[in-house]
Amino acid sequence: MTSGAATWGAEPLDGELLITTFSIVGCDPTTGEVGAAVASMYPAVGRVVPTVKAGVGAFCSQYYHRPEYGPRAIEMLEKGMRPEAILAELVREDPKPEERQLAIVDMQGRAVNRNPIGARPDAEWWGGASGKYYAVQGNTLAGRKVIVDMSAAYEETKGTIADKLMAALKAGDDAGGDHRGRLAAGIRVAKPGVDGLWVELYVDDSKDAVNELVAKYKEWKVVEPASK
Repeated sequence: MTSGAATWGAEPLDGELLITTFSIVGCDPTTGEVGAAVASMYPAVGRVVPTVKAGVGAFCSQYYHRPEYGPRAIEMLEKGMRPEAILAELVREDPKPEERQLAIVDMQGRAVNRNPIGARPDAEWWGGASGKYYAVQGNTLAGRKVIVDMSAAYEETKGTIADKLMAALKAGDDAGGDHRGRLAAGIRVAKPGVDGLWVELYVDDSKDAVNELVAKYKEWKVVEPASK
């Protein structure tokens, strides 16, 4: 990494990664598509925050990030636990529960998030929202318009879950996104019949990560049908 190495949030604080970011998880219960998209001044954020598994769901862990929460959340989804129960279980014995920002969606479209009410003043603005089959959340944002515009874009965009996630991420970025800058972004989407991830695209170190990710996604959409 070059431009991201010295940014606030790129190094561990109090022994844990502090990932200031905005993200969205979403699912289409009819098609079985599920995924997450994220952007931040944290380098390579798309490879860190989201965990996605076909036929199971999607999960995001941010602000004070716990990498083990992703696999644990997916495992609990596979056991049939409800998303709200999973978030409660994850933070039940957490030493810093109010500094976690988490989101989860299952294959029924049940989506829920929790916000880091213990976030430091320099993490303002933080917040989140949930709607039909999705949840959006962020911290260190330019303002509430980031969350509002992401929700609207997700709901109003036609097409696949990947289309909707990309539209939401772009809308959040256009609304100011992470107020410190636009270093990195990523999207992960899974669907039935595809091993692993159906869509897996990242921009790890950039001055305009979301727009670069949008360009990569457009290129992927041209190539992907031919690969079927």
